[in-house]
Amino acid sequence: MWKPERNTKKALYEQIADHLEQRISYGEFPPGSLLPSERKLAEQFDVNRSTVISAFAELRSLGIIESRTGSGTRVSTSKWGATPKHTPNWSRFAEGGNFLPNLPFLRRIREALAQNPSLIDFASPELSADLAPTDEIATLMSRNAYTSYMGYDNPQGSTLLREALVEFLNKYRSIRTTESSILITSGSQQSLYLITQCLLSPGDAVAIEDPSYCYSLPMFQSAGLRLFRLPVDNHGIQPEDIRTLYKKHRIKMVFLNPNYQNPTGTVLSNERRKRLLDVISELGLPVVEDDPYSLTSYDGVPPLPLKSMDTMGSILYIGSFSKIAASGLRIGWMVAPRSIVERLADARQQMDFGLSIIPQLVAGQFLQSSFLDPHLERLRIQLQFKRDLLIESLEKELSGLIEYVAPEGGLHFWCKLIPNIPDAKLLEESIKKGIIFVPGSVYGSDSGYVRFTFARTKPEDIELGIARFARAIRELIK
Repeated sequence: MWKPERNTKKALYEQIADHLEQRISYGEFPPGSLLPSERKLAEQFDVNRSTVISAFAELRSLGIIESRTGSGTRVSTSKWGATPKHTPNWSRFAEGGNFLPNLPFLRRIREALAQNPSLIDFASPELSADLAPTDEIATLMSRNAYTSYMGYDNPQGSTLLREALVEFLNKYRSIRTTESSILITSGSQQSLYLITQCLLSPGDAVAIEDPSYCYSLPMFQSAGLRLFRLPVDNHGIQPEDIRTLYKKHRIKMVFLNPNYQNPTGTVLSNERRKRLLDVISELGLPVVEDDPYSLTSYDGVPPLPLKSMDTMGSILYIGSFSKIAASGLRIGWMVAPRSIVERLADARQQMDFGLSIIPQLVAGQFLQSSFLDPHLERLRIQLQFKRDLLIESLEKELSGLIEYVAPEGGLHFWCKLIPNIPDAKLLEESIKKGIIFVPGSVYGSDSGYVRFTFARTKPEDIELGIARFARAIRELIK
C-alpha cells in the first residue's frame, strides 16, 4: 500500500496530493465520487490529519476536488473546466449486480490487515509459509522442465492430476473413483460456487450447518437460495433434523463439513454418520461434503469421509490443497457422478477455459512423490503444537471468561465468551490492541462466539495475541 516518502525534499502533503490526483486521473475516483475521509486517509498514509487537510486544500485550489460541510469531499464534476456529460454512475454499478459483496465483518478484517500488517492474525484461514512444502515443491519444479504444450487443457482438469488424485483419494481417504469422475477446481469455494450456480435454482431450499462456514459465503444468497440450519453440537448435526427440514421446506441439497468442522472443529460421530446416510438415501437427497481438514488429524488417524461409506452415489465430495499444502497453488477437486462433472466442466470452460496447467502438474507430482507423507506428519505436529500453545494462553489469560472444546484436528479454535460482548465492539477494541480474529456471528452464531484460526500465526505471537485479546475484553467489561 502506497505511503509518502519521508526522506525526500518534497513535502508530505504534496506527495499525497500528487498521489490522489493520479488515482483520480486513472478513474479510480470518477467525477462526483466521494473520497475517503481525512481521518481515514491519515491512518492509511501514516501521517497527521493536518497533512491530509493540506493535500486536500492543494487539490481544491486546482479545481480537482470540492468539499461541502456535512457531505464530505468529492471529485469535482467540472474538473479542469470540462463538464463530463455522460460519466457512468460507477457507484450504482458497484452496488448493483446479483453477486453480493462479502459480509461487513469480513471486509473490515481485510481492511484492517491491509492497513496494519503487524496485527497478530487469528483470522486468515491458511497455513503459514513454514508449514507449506515450499522446498519440496521447488525441488519438483527444478526436476521438471514443464516444456510440454501450454495451450488450453481439458476443462475437467489435468489428466495427470486426476490420475494422481484417484490414487491419493483411495490411499488416504478410502474413496474409490476414476479420473472421469473428478473435476479440478481452483479450490473448495469454486466447487461450491459451481454447485450453487449450476445444480440449483433461485428459490431452492438447502440445509447448512449452524454455525457454518457456508453462512459466511454470500454466494448462496447471490444464487437466490433459501438457507435452513442444522444445529451442530459436540458430535455434529442430528440427522433427524434433515428429515424435519425436508418435510417443512422440501430442501433439495445438504451442505456438510463433517470432519473438524469450520468453525467449531467438531467431528460427526460414527453413529450419526450411519443414520445420516440412511436418511438421505430414504429421501433421495444429495449431500455436498466439504473435507479440507481431515488429513490434519493430530493423532495421524484421520476420520473417514462420508463419501467412503456412500454406496448410493448421494455424496458430492470436495477437497482442496489449500489446508494441507499450499493455498497459492489454487488446486481443489470434486468427486461426483460423471454427468455432474461434465455439466460443471462445461460451466468452468465458459468461465475461464480451465486452470493454469503448471500448478496442476506440480500438485499431481507432489501427490505421487515421497515428499507427501513426511510433509503431512510435520504439518500435524506443528498444528497440534500451535493448538496447545493457544490453549495454554487461553487458560492463562482468560480462565473463567471463556468456554471451548479443544479440536483434535483442523486449523480453527471455537470459543464462547462468558461476558456477552457485542461482536463489533470486541473486534474494534481488539484491532486497537493489535490482534484480529473472526467474530462468531459471521458463521451464523449468536454474538459472543469467536473463531481463532492459528495455522498462520507464528508460535511466538500466540501468547502475545491472546494477552492482547484478554486486554480488549477487560477494557469492555470494566
